[in-house]
Amino acid sequence: MLLKNHLIEVFKQASLENNFLLKENVVLKWVHRFGIDSLNDLLIHSSLQKENQHEEKNQEQISLIDEVHEENQEQISLIDEVHEENQEKISLIDEVHEENQENQEQIKLELSKTFENIEETKWESNGLETSSSNEISSKNQNSNKINQFTETPKLPLPHINNLRKWINNDKKAS
Repeated sequence: MLLKNHLIEVFKQASLENNFLLKENVVLKWVHRFGIDSLNDLLIHSSLQKENQHEEKNQEQISLIDEVHEENQEQISLIDEVHEENQEKISLIDEVHEENQENQEQIKLELSKTFENIEETKWESNGLETSSSNEISSKNQNSNKINQFTETPKLPLPHINNLRKWINNDKKAS
């Protein structure tokens, strides 16, 4: 490696590290060896190399930004896919919810029908109990009347209206 190239590299490294003492030492060696008129060569080469380094850094940063942008695009596409899947799931949940509401309405209708049937059976059973209790009481009354008639055989026949009632009650009992 030539001395000029070596001094340019050292000057460049000292500039990057902000080492003023080393830069001053390099400049003194340059001027002593090549003269003060050639000092511009050192400064020009180091500034050109700095610019090249800045451009390289900028290119690296641009490439990193591009990579990050691509990764972000991939993540956005994945998020979109997940969002679509979630929308499908939500629509399925809505359908199930509607079906459940319909089933609940059917169950309510069936329960109300069942309740009406229970009420009707209660009324019917109450009617049967009432009629059976009426039958029992009418039988008791009939037996009492029969007992009364048997006890008093010589009494006149009952009035015609009473006789009709007695006959009607007797028909109900049988």
